[in-house]
Amino acid sequence: MNTATIFSSLQRISDAYNHKLQSISDAQFQATPAIGGWSYSEVYAHIFDASLLSLQALEDCLNGKGKDKPTAFAVKLILFFGALPPGRYKIPKQLEGRAKVITKKEAQDLIGQFEKQLEAGYKQIPRARDNVKSKHPRLGYLSARQWFRFTEVHLKHHLKQLHRIEKSFAQ
Repeated sequence: MNTATIFSSLQRISDAYNHKLQSISDAQFQATPAIGGWSYSEVYAHIFDASLLSLQALEDCLNGKGKDKPTAFAVKLILFFGALPPGRYKIPKQLEGRAKVITKKEAQDLIGQFEKQLEAGYKQIPRARDNVKSKHPRLGYLSARQWFRFTEVHLKHHLKQLHRIEKSFAQ
């Protein structure tokens, strides 16, 4: 896992979310798509809230607030290949109440917070110890480097969701 490559990828993905946000009308941003599921607004609220939480977990690992636990082999495969297995996933119970309808301005602010925290976290990764891990709600224990990679995987996953929503509105 090359953290510089992941950092560059995360910056490009964040730019893609920003670009997409600018192309969506205010009304469409908060509308439920014809295919059902989350609106653009709820996706943005979830993904950047969850990404900020992931960066906090990364920080916890850096500050020694984690545990020395193994990472499951299946999770290592997800991180290696950089993608979640195909399918739709339910939001973990711990995050259920956090996905909400927000405005485009709130989404822009979340992206800005994420980008600021991302840069701060990236600069600290060289001092990370791989045996200090904090718990992900579904994937188990992840080290700081693994949290960094997971953030990329998760953001890419939801970018695909935005494309599905876009197609739904186009029909």
